Amino acid sequence: MIELDHLVAGYHRQAITPSLSGIIETGSMTAIVGVNGCGKSTLLKTLAGFIPPVSGTLRWMAGRPTIGWLAQRHALESQFPLTVQDVVSMGAWPRISLLKALDRGVRMRVAAALERVGLSSMARVTIDQLSGGQFQRMLFARVLLQQAPLVMLDESFTGVDEATRRVLMALMTEMNRQGQTLLAVLHDSQRVSDYFPETLHLKAEQAYWGSTQGAAFA
Repeated sequence: MIELDHLVAGYHRQAITPSLSGIIETGSMTAIVGVNGCGKSTLLKTLAGFIPPVSGTLRWMAGRPTIGWLAQRHALESQFPLTVQDVVSMGAWPRISLLKALDRGVRMRVAAALERVGLSSMARVTIDQLSGGQFQRMLFARVLLQQAPLVMLDESFTGVDEATRRVLMALMTEMNRQGQTLLAVLHDSQRVSDYFPETLHLKAEQAYWGSTQGAAFA
C-alpha cells in the first residue's frame, strides 16, 4: 500500500525520525512503537499527508486511498454544540453532500455504529457531556461509518478506561479481518504483542521492522 524510501519525518525541515525504508502492505495491521519523543505521531501525520516529509519519499502503490483518522480527544472539539449522532454522521460526508439531509440508510448505519461502540443510548447527548472514553468511542463510530480502506490511529488509547480499550481493540481486529489496513501509534507493549502482527520500531538513530520482542515503550 505505502512504500517508504529513506523517508524522514519532522517539522520545518528539522528531522525527528531516522531514515525509514520499507513497505506497509495492504491489509496489514501495524503498530508504530518507541520511546516518547522519537517521532511516532510525527511519522503518522506525515503518512496521512498532514505534514510533508523532511526528506525521502513515500509512494502510494495503488493510489492514495481514503484515510480514516482517529486521534486522542482534543479539548477544543468538545466546545462545539454537537450531539454524538452529529459527529458520527460526519463519517458519511465523503459519500453525501454536506447540505443534504441524511437518508434512512445512513441513519441506520449511524445507529448501528453507535451500537457497536456501546453508545446507542447517548445518540442525542451533546459531546461536552462525554467522558474521555465515551468521546473516543464516538470518534471510532465515525471511523466505522466511513469504512475507509486505511485507518490511522494516533495514540487513541491514551487517557481512556480499560473497558474502552478492549472495545476499540476488538473492533480494530474485526476491521482488519474484513480487509482494512490499520496503522497505529501505541504505548502498550502487551497489547501490541497480542494483536499486531507487524511493528515499526523507532529509535533515535535507527528504525526497524519486526516483532515486538525487545521493543522499547514509554
